[in-house]
Amino acid sequence: MTPTLIILIIAGLILLIIFFYYCPFFLWVSARVSGVRISLLQLVLMRIRQVPANLIVRAMIEAHKAGLKDITRDDLEAHYLAGGNVNKVVHALVSAAKANIDLGFKMATAIDLAGRDVFEAVQMSVNPKVIDTPPVTAVAKDGIQLIAKARVTVRANIRQLVGGAGEDTVLARVGEGIVSSIGSSESHKQVLENPDSISKLVLKKGLDSGTAFEILSIDIADIDIGRNIGAALQIDQAQADKNIAQAKAEERRAMAIALEQEMKAKAQEARAKVIEAEAELPRAMAEAFIKGNLGIMDYYKMKNIEADTEMRENIARPDQTATIQKK
Repeated sequence: MTPTLIILIIAGLILLIIFFYYCPFFLWVSARVSGVRISLLQLVLMRIRQVPANLIVRAMIEAHKAGLKDITRDDLEAHYLAGGNVNKVVHALVSAAKANIDLGFKMATAIDLAGRDVFEAVQMSVNPKVIDTPPVTAVAKDGIQLIAKARVTVRANIRQLVGGAGEDTVLARVGEGIVSSIGSSESHKQVLENPDSISKLVLKKGLDSGTAFEILSIDIADIDIGRNIGAALQIDQAQADKNIAQAKAEERRAMAIALEQEMKAKAQEARAKVIEAEAELPRAMAEAFIKGNLGIMDYYKMKNIEADTEMRENIARPDQTATIQKK
């Protein structure tokens, strides 16, 4: 074998590899056998546009076998270039067609480009989903706290998937409805006896409005009794009133002590004046004797009066009299 022949063989192999890479012949054969009309030129152009021809062709085959005639190659290629998931869109359209769900290609691609799982949404339309709410705490009018758990059965609303609120909004609305229902009950016993009243009241509010779901049912799974909030509030209020009363009493006691101290000060001042006046008494008596205004008999009478007064005081205070006699 000459070197020229070897070079020609290698060159031929390289050209053959390049040909089969840019011209997926076997993929075209597979499409033609499956009944999908697509040209080799379109497959080559998809390679040049960096669109996976294998993905588009397989999606077209699936749609053709499911009887979806309105899905074209341009539509699938445009959706791929827009960043969509071609497989999920085709799977969703096939499932919707089998379940008699009205879902067009434009709606499916819009849902997919909005970031939602369109295939899961179709499955949820056929098989509703059960969502468990977190524990919801509410207080009835009698002050008893109740902790409720609910199970919400929802079905995907295909028309609201674009722009509709998600599961978090549904759970928040259901929790708000449970709190409102329990809060409007006169007694916690009434709620425990008829938990279905909560479900009926919540369902009447149309909580699925503006969401991507349709609420089929709301079932109260469990209700537990919590704290006695009313009694706790009354205890706190009583404690606050007690503290206020104690503060006012302490204020009055302080004022009474201050008044007592003031009266004692005034009494000490008056006693000091009396002692001062008594100290001046001998001098006044001596002056009266000198001037003749006071006689000896008057002096004795005064002493007798003082003795009588002291005796009466001793009689009025027997404890002090006994103490004096012991001394």
